[in-house]
Amino acid sequence: MKAISGKKLSEILVKKGWQLIRVKGRHHRFKKDNISISIPIHGNEDLKIGLLKSLMKQADLTESDLI
Repeated sequence: MKAISGKKLSEILVKKGWQLIRVKGRHHRFKKDNISISIPIHGNEDLKIGLLKSLMKQADLTESDLI
């Protein structure tokens, strides 16, 4: 799995129907169907693989969704 930035992941979430509900500092909180997740946005810095996998699981995303 290739790492991606939080910025790119947030764009993917919006395309998948997630709504940005608030921004606090560098963390963007998204919500969909009573599920909320927080994405750290640190410019174009890639997310660590473990964090990316955890966020993908919470958002019900697959690797093909990231392409």
